[in-house]
Amino acid sequence: MSTLAELLAEGREQRICSGAAWSVGGPQGPLDRGWTGTRCWDGPPLDGDDVWDLASVTKPIAGLVVMALVERGALGLDDTVGGYLPDYRGGDKAELTVRQLLAHTSGIPGQVPLYRDHPTRAALLEAVRLLPLTAQPGTRVQYSSQGFIVLGLIAEAAAGEPLEALVERLVCAPLGLRDTVFRPDAGRRARAVATEDCPWRGRRVVGEVHDENAVVLGGVGGHAGLFSTLADMERLGAALAAGGRGLLRPETFALMTAAHTDGLALRRALAWQGRDPVGSPAGEVFGPESYGHTGFTGTSLWVDPATRRYAVLLTNRVHPTRTGDGIVALRRAFHDAAAVLPPVAAGGHHGVE
Repeated sequence: MSTLAELLAEGREQRICSGAAWSVGGPQGPLDRGWTGTRCWDGPPLDGDDVWDLASVTKPIAGLVVMALVERGALGLDDTVGGYLPDYRGGDKAELTVRQLLAHTSGIPGQVPLYRDHPTRAALLEAVRLLPLTAQPGTRVQYSSQGFIVLGLIAEAAAGEPLEALVERLVCAPLGLRDTVFRPDAGRRARAVATEDCPWRGRRVVGEVHDENAVVLGGVGGHAGLFSTLADMERLGAALAAGGRGLLRPETFALMTAAHTDGLALRRALAWQGRDPVGSPAGEVFGPESYGHTGFTGTSLWVDPATRRYAVLLTNRVHPTRTGDGIVALRRAFHDAAAVLPPVAAGGHHGVE
Protein backbone atom coordinates (compact mmCIF):
# COMPACT_ATOMS: atom_id res chain seq x y z
CA MET A 1 0.00 0.00 0.00
CA SER A 2 1.40 3.42 -0.96
CA THR A 3 2.01 6.21 1.56
CA LEU A 4 -0.92 8.14 0.07
CA ALA A 5 -3.21 5.11 0.32
CA GLU A 6 -2.26 4.61 3.98
CA LEU A 7 -2.71 8.28 4.78
CA LEU A 8 -6.21 8.44 3.27
CA ALA A 9 -7.32 5.09 4.72
CA GLU A 10 -6.34 6.56 8.08
CA GLY A 11 -8.41 9.66 7.29
CA ARG A 12 -11.43 7.40 6.91
CA GLU A 13 -10.62 5.66 10.19
CA GLN A 14 -10.58 9.08 11.86
CA ARG A 15 -14.01 9.68 10.28
CA ILE A 16 -12.79 12.73 8.38
CA CYS A 17 -14.53 11.34 5.28
CA SER A 18 -16.24 8.11 4.27
CA GLY A 19 -14.23 7.92 1.07
CA ALA A 20 -11.28 9.42 -0.76
CA ALA A 21 -9.76 9.17 -4.23
CA TRP A 22 -6.41 10.58 -5.32
CA SER A 23 -4.04 10.92 -8.23
CA VAL A 24 -0.54 12.36 -8.25
CA GLY A 25 1.49 12.64 -11.42
CA GLY A 26 2.73 14.83 -14.23
CA PRO A 27 2.19 15.67 -17.91
CA GLN A 28 2.42 11.98 -18.85
CA GLY A 29 -0.27 10.95 -16.35
CA PRO A 30 -0.44 9.43 -12.87
CA LEU A 31 2.43 8.08 -10.75
CA ASP A 32 0.14 6.99 -7.92
CA ARG A 33 -3.63 6.82 -7.95
CA GLY A 34 -6.33 5.01 -6.04
CA TRP A 35 -9.37 5.18 -3.82
CA THR A 36 -10.37 4.02 -0.40
CA GLY A 37 -13.58 3.80 1.60
CA THR A 38 -17.24 4.03 0.68
CA ARG A 39 -19.61 6.47 -1.07
CA CYS A 40 -21.39 7.08 2.22
CA TRP A 41 -20.85 5.63 5.70
CA ASP A 42 -23.37 2.84 5.15
CA GLY A 43 -22.91 2.59 1.39
CA PRO A 44 -21.05 0.69 -1.32
CA PRO A 45 -17.26 0.82 -1.66
CA LEU A 46 -15.76 3.33 -4.07
CA ASP A 47 -14.92 1.79 -7.44
CA GLY A 48 -12.84 4.56 -9.03
CA ASP A 49 -15.67 5.67 -11.33
CA ASP A 50 -17.35 7.65 -8.56
CA VAL A 51 -18.79 11.12 -9.15
CA TRP A 52 -17.66 13.86 -6.74
CA ASP A 53 -19.05 17.34 -6.00
CA LEU A 54 -16.07 19.60 -6.78
CA ALA A 55 -17.51 22.57 -4.86
CA SER A 56 -15.15 25.56 -5.28
CA VAL A 57 -12.78 23.64 -7.56
CA THR A 58 -15.47 24.85 -9.99
CA LYS A 59 -13.93 28.34 -9.72
CA PRO A 60 -10.64 27.72 -11.56
CA ILE A 61 -12.49 25.70 -14.22
CA ALA A 62 -14.80 28.70 -14.75
CA GLY A 63 -11.59 30.76 -14.71
CA LEU A 64 -10.17 28.67 -17.56
CA VAL A 65 -13.34 29.49 -19.52
CA VAL A 66 -12.85 33.21 -18.84
CA MET A 67 -9.18 33.08 -19.90
CA ALA A 68 -10.13 31.17 -23.07
CA LEU A 69 -12.61 33.96 -23.89
CA VAL A 70 -9.90 36.55 -23.17
CA GLU A 71 -7.56 34.70 -25.53
CA ARG A 72 -10.23 34.71 -28.24
CA GLY A 73 -10.85 38.45 -27.82
CA ALA A 74 -14.42 38.01 -26.54
CA LEU A 75 -13.51 39.51 -23.17
CA GLY A 76 -10.74 41.67 -21.68
CA LEU A 77 -9.23 41.35 -18.20
CA ASP A 78 -9.71 45.07 -17.65
CA ASP A 79 -13.27 45.09 -18.99
CA THR A 80 -15.81 46.13 -16.39
CA VAL A 81 -18.85 44.44 -14.90
CA GLY A 82 -21.07 47.26 -16.17
CA GLY A 83 -19.75 46.72 -19.68
CA TYR A 84 -21.45 43.30 -19.82
CA LEU A 85 -24.24 43.40 -17.24
CA PRO A 86 -26.63 46.33 -17.80
CA ASP A 87 -28.29 45.86 -14.38
CA TYR A 88 -24.97 46.71 -12.71
CA ARG A 89 -24.52 50.07 -14.43
CA GLY A 90 -24.64 52.98 -12.03
CA GLY A 91 -24.10 50.74 -8.99
CA ASP A 92 -21.03 50.19 -6.80
CA LYS A 93 -19.86 47.23 -8.92
CA ALA A 94 -20.12 48.85 -12.36
CA GLU A 95 -16.38 49.61 -12.61
CA LEU A 96 -15.06 46.38 -11.09
CA THR A 97 -12.85 44.53 -13.56
CA VAL A 98 -12.75 40.93 -14.71
CA ARG A 99 -9.18 40.79 -13.36
CA GLN A 100 -10.32 41.91 -9.87
CA LEU A 101 -13.08 39.29 -9.84
CA LEU A 102 -10.61 36.55 -10.85
CA ALA A 103 -8.08 37.60 -8.18
CA HIS A 104 -10.68 38.03 -5.41
CA THR A 105 -9.77 41.71 -5.04
CA SER A 106 -13.15 43.14 -6.14
CA GLY A 107 -14.33 43.98 -2.62
CA ILE A 108 -17.49 41.89 -3.10
CA PRO A 109 -17.89 39.92 0.14
CA GLY A 110 -17.95 36.14 -0.06
CA GLN A 111 -19.46 33.30 1.94
CA VAL A 112 -22.80 35.10 2.29
CA PRO A 113 -25.70 32.62 2.80
CA LEU A 114 -28.04 34.52 0.48
CA TYR A 115 -30.13 31.39 -0.15
CA ARG A 116 -31.78 31.74 3.26
CA ASP A 117 -33.67 34.90 2.34
CA HIS A 118 -33.66 34.70 -1.47
CA PRO A 119 -35.22 31.41 -2.57
CA THR A 120 -35.37 32.05 -6.35
CA ARG A 121 -32.63 32.54 -8.94
CA ALA A 122 -33.83 36.05 -9.78
CA ALA A 123 -34.00 37.09 -6.12
CA LEU A 124 -30.59 35.65 -5.32
CA LEU A 125 -28.92 37.33 -8.31
CA GLU A 126 -30.52 40.63 -7.29
CA ALA A 127 -29.19 40.13 -3.74
CA VAL A 128 -25.67 39.59 -5.17
CA ARG A 129 -26.02 42.83 -7.17
CA LEU A 130 -27.00 44.75 -4.05
CA LEU A 131 -24.36 43.33 -1.67
CA PRO A 132 -22.36 46.29 -0.34
CA LEU A 133 -18.63 46.16 -1.08
CA THR A 134 -16.58 45.49 2.06
CA ALA A 135 -13.22 46.69 0.74
CA GLN A 136 -11.95 49.21 -1.80
CA PRO A 137 -11.42 47.31 -5.07
CA GLY A 138 -7.81 46.19 -5.49
CA THR A 139 -6.81 46.72 -1.85
CA ARG A 140 -7.59 43.39 -0.20
CA VAL A 141 -7.81 39.71 -1.11
CA GLN A 142 -11.23 38.64 0.07
CA TYR A 143 -12.36 35.21 -1.07
CA SER A 144 -15.66 35.74 -2.83
CA SER A 145 -18.01 33.12 -4.19
CA GLN A 146 -20.37 35.98 -5.00
CA GLY A 147 -17.67 37.54 -7.19
CA PHE A 148 -17.45 34.30 -9.15
CA ILE A 149 -21.24 34.20 -9.56
CA VAL A 150 -20.89 37.60 -11.27
CA LEU A 151 -17.95 36.32 -13.32
CA GLY A 152 -20.07 33.44 -14.61
CA LEU A 153 -22.75 35.91 -15.74
CA ILE A 154 -20.09 38.00 -17.53
CA ALA A 155 -18.73 34.94 -19.37
CA GLU A 156 -22.26 34.07 -20.51
CA ALA A 157 -22.92 37.64 -21.67
CA ALA A 158 -19.57 37.92 -23.49
CA ALA A 159 -19.93 34.59 -25.30
CA GLY A 160 -23.70 34.49 -25.73
CA GLU A 161 -23.71 30.94 -24.37
CA PRO A 162 -24.69 29.37 -21.04
CA LEU A 163 -21.84 28.68 -18.62
CA GLU A 164 -22.33 24.92 -18.77
CA ALA A 165 -21.98 24.96 -22.57
CA LEU A 166 -18.82 27.09 -22.26
CA VAL A 167 -17.25 24.68 -19.74
CA GLU A 168 -18.02 21.78 -22.06
CA ARG A 169 -16.69 23.51 -25.20
CA LEU A 170 -13.61 25.27 -23.81
CA VAL A 171 -12.39 22.87 -21.08
CA CYS A 172 -14.01 19.43 -21.21
CA ALA A 173 -14.05 18.75 -24.96
CA PRO A 174 -10.39 19.71 -25.57
CA LEU A 175 -9.20 17.44 -22.73
CA GLY A 176 -11.66 14.59 -23.27
CA LEU A 177 -13.34 15.06 -19.88
CA ARG A 178 -16.46 12.89 -20.04
CA ASP A 179 -17.96 13.28 -16.57
CA THR A 180 -17.24 16.90 -15.63
CA VAL A 181 -20.71 18.41 -15.62
CA PHE A 182 -23.13 20.66 -13.85
CA ARG A 183 -26.41 18.97 -12.85
CA PRO A 184 -25.47 15.27 -13.17
CA ASP A 185 -27.98 13.06 -14.97
CA ALA A 186 -29.52 9.96 -13.38
CA GLY A 187 -26.65 7.70 -14.46
CA ARG A 188 -24.04 9.94 -12.86
CA ARG A 189 -26.14 10.52 -9.76
CA ALA A 190 -26.20 6.74 -9.27
CA ARG A 191 -22.36 6.88 -9.05
CA ALA A 192 -22.26 9.96 -6.83
CA VAL A 193 -20.55 10.16 -3.45
CA ALA A 194 -22.78 11.43 -0.61
CA THR A 195 -22.17 14.86 0.88
CA GLU A 196 -24.14 16.38 3.75
CA ASP A 197 -27.26 15.34 5.60
CA CYS A 198 -28.48 18.83 4.80
CA PRO A 199 -30.52 20.62 7.50
CA TRP A 200 -31.83 23.18 4.97
CA ARG A 201 -33.09 20.50 2.55
CA GLY A 202 -34.01 18.01 5.26
CA ARG A 203 -32.29 15.10 3.50
CA ARG A 204 -28.98 13.59 2.50
CA VAL A 205 -27.50 15.21 -0.59
CA VAL A 206 -26.22 12.82 -3.25
CA GLY A 207 -25.49 13.88 -6.82
CA GLU A 208 -27.00 17.32 -6.28
CA VAL A 209 -24.82 20.36 -5.62
CA HIS A 210 -23.97 20.83 -1.94
CA ASP A 211 -23.55 24.64 -2.12
CA GLU A 212 -26.92 26.14 -1.21
CA ASN A 213 -26.50 29.34 -3.22
CA ALA A 214 -25.75 27.15 -6.25
CA VAL A 215 -28.92 25.14 -5.55
CA VAL A 216 -31.04 28.31 -5.76
CA LEU A 217 -29.24 29.29 -8.98
CA GLY A 218 -30.38 26.00 -10.55
CA GLY A 219 -27.19 24.02 -9.99
CA VAL A 220 -24.94 26.13 -12.23
CA GLY A 221 -22.64 28.92 -11.03
CA GLY A 222 -19.18 30.31 -11.63
CA HIS A 223 -18.46 29.54 -7.97
CA ALA A 224 -19.74 25.96 -7.51
CA GLY A 225 -21.82 23.25 -9.15
CA LEU A 226 -19.40 21.09 -11.14
CA PHE A 227 -19.14 17.35 -10.53
CA SER A 228 -16.30 15.19 -11.79
CA THR A 229 -14.50 11.86 -11.55
CA LEU A 230 -10.95 10.88 -10.63
CA ALA A 231 -10.12 10.10 -14.29
CA ASP A 232 -11.31 13.52 -15.47
CA MET A 233 -9.52 15.39 -12.69
CA GLU A 234 -6.23 13.64 -13.39
CA ARG A 235 -6.56 14.53 -17.10
CA LEU A 236 -7.04 18.15 -16.05
CA GLY A 237 -4.10 17.87 -13.64
CA ALA A 238 -1.83 16.46 -16.35
CA ALA A 239 -2.82 19.27 -18.76
CA LEU A 240 -2.07 21.91 -16.11
CA ALA A 241 1.25 20.25 -15.22
CA ALA A 242 2.11 20.44 -18.94
CA GLY A 243 1.60 24.22 -18.86
CA GLY A 244 -2.06 24.35 -19.83
CA ARG A 245 -1.64 22.02 -22.81
CA GLY A 246 -4.83 21.81 -24.86
CA LEU A 247 -6.47 24.64 -22.94
CA LEU A 248 -4.65 27.95 -23.38
CA ARG A 249 -1.64 29.43 -25.17
CA PRO A 250 1.50 29.33 -22.99
CA GLU A 251 1.52 33.10 -22.45
CA THR A 252 -2.16 33.17 -21.43
CA PHE A 253 -1.63 30.28 -19.05
CA ALA A 254 1.48 31.91 -17.56
CA LEU A 255 -0.54 35.08 -16.95
CA MET A 256 -3.34 33.10 -15.32
CA THR A 257 -1.10 31.18 -12.93
CA ALA A 258 1.27 34.00 -11.96
CA ALA A 259 0.75 35.86 -8.68
CA HIS A 260 -1.52 38.90 -9.11
CA THR A 261 -1.76 40.07 -5.49
CA ASP A 262 1.85 40.85 -4.56
CA GLY A 263 1.84 43.29 -1.66
CA LEU A 264 -1.49 41.99 -0.34
CA ALA A 265 -1.88 39.53 2.52
CA LEU A 266 -2.86 36.46 0.45
CA ARG A 267 -1.27 35.13 -2.73
CA ARG A 268 -3.72 34.81 -5.59
CA ALA A 269 -3.37 34.04 -9.26
CA LEU A 270 -6.32 34.48 -11.65
CA ALA A 271 -8.99 32.06 -10.35
CA TRP A 272 -6.26 30.03 -8.58
CA GLN A 273 -5.00 30.16 -5.03
CA GLY A 274 -1.27 30.76 -4.80
CA ARG A 275 0.82 29.15 -2.10
CA ASP A 276 0.60 31.35 0.98
CA PRO A 277 3.77 31.28 3.10
CA VAL A 278 1.85 30.16 6.20
CA GLY A 279 -1.04 27.73 6.44
CA SER A 280 -1.28 26.80 2.77
CA PRO A 281 -3.58 23.83 2.02
CA ALA A 282 -0.70 22.64 -0.19
CA GLY A 283 1.44 21.95 2.89
CA GLU A 284 5.14 22.82 3.16
CA VAL A 285 6.84 21.01 0.27
CA PHE A 286 5.07 22.21 -2.89
CA GLY A 287 7.07 25.11 -4.33
CA PRO A 288 6.44 28.84 -3.91
CA GLU A 289 5.15 29.17 -7.49
CA SER A 290 2.65 26.34 -7.08
CA TYR A 291 -1.06 27.04 -7.45
CA GLY A 292 -4.32 25.21 -7.00
CA HIS A 293 -7.75 25.34 -5.41
CA THR A 294 -9.69 23.64 -2.66
CA GLY A 295 -13.40 22.86 -2.39
CA PHE A 296 -15.60 22.95 0.70
CA THR A 297 -16.77 19.36 0.16
CA GLY A 298 -13.17 18.16 0.66
CA THR A 299 -11.78 18.36 -2.87
CA SER A 300 -8.57 19.90 -4.15
CA LEU A 301 -6.33 20.20 -7.19
CA TRP A 302 -2.76 21.51 -6.82
CA VAL A 303 0.03 21.96 -9.37
CA ASP A 304 3.73 22.78 -9.03
CA PRO A 305 5.07 24.15 -12.33
CA ALA A 306 8.70 23.81 -11.10
CA THR A 307 8.42 20.02 -10.77
CA ARG A 308 5.56 19.61 -13.31
CA ARG A 309 3.58 17.70 -10.73
CA TYR A 310 -0.17 17.71 -10.05
CA ALA A 311 -2.02 16.37 -7.02
CA VAL A 312 -5.74 15.61 -7.04
CA LEU A 313 -7.57 14.82 -3.81
CA LEU A 314 -11.29 14.02 -3.75
CA THR A 315 -13.07 13.42 -0.42
CA ASN A 316 -16.54 13.88 1.05
CA ARG A 317 -15.44 15.54 4.27
CA VAL A 318 -18.90 17.19 4.69
CA HIS A 319 -20.53 13.75 5.12
CA PRO A 320 -22.63 13.47 7.16
CA THR A 321 -22.06 17.00 8.53
CA ARG A 322 -19.83 19.94 7.68
CA THR A 323 -18.56 20.29 11.25
CA GLY A 324 -15.03 19.11 11.93
CA ASP A 325 -11.81 20.40 10.43
CA GLY A 326 -9.75 17.19 10.23
CA ILE A 327 -9.50 17.70 6.45
CA VAL A 328 -7.12 20.67 7.00
CA ALA A 329 -4.27 18.58 8.45
CA LEU A 330 -5.06 15.58 6.23
CA ARG A 331 -4.91 17.67 3.05
CA ARG A 332 -1.59 19.28 4.07
CA ALA A 333 -0.12 15.85 4.88
CA PHE A 334 -1.40 14.50 1.55
CA HIS A 335 0.27 17.33 -0.39
CA ASP A 336 3.56 16.96 1.50
CA ALA A 337 3.63 13.23 0.70
CA ALA A 338 2.54 13.86 -2.91
CA ALA A 339 5.31 16.41 -3.46
CA VAL A 340 8.06 13.92 -2.57
CA LEU A 341 6.57 10.89 -4.31
CA PRO A 342 9.39 9.39 -6.40
CA PRO A 343 8.82 9.40 -10.16
CA VAL A 344 8.16 5.69 -10.77
CA ALA A 345 6.60 3.90 -13.71
CA ALA A 346 3.03 5.02 -14.32
CA GLY A 347 0.22 2.79 -13.13
CA GLY A 348 0.44 3.38 -9.42
CA HIS A 349 -1.91 1.94 -6.92
CA HIS A 350 -5.48 1.04 -7.81
CA GLY A 351 -8.05 0.80 -5.08
CA VAL A 352 -7.68 -0.06 -1.43
CA GLU A 353 -10.21 -1.63 0.85
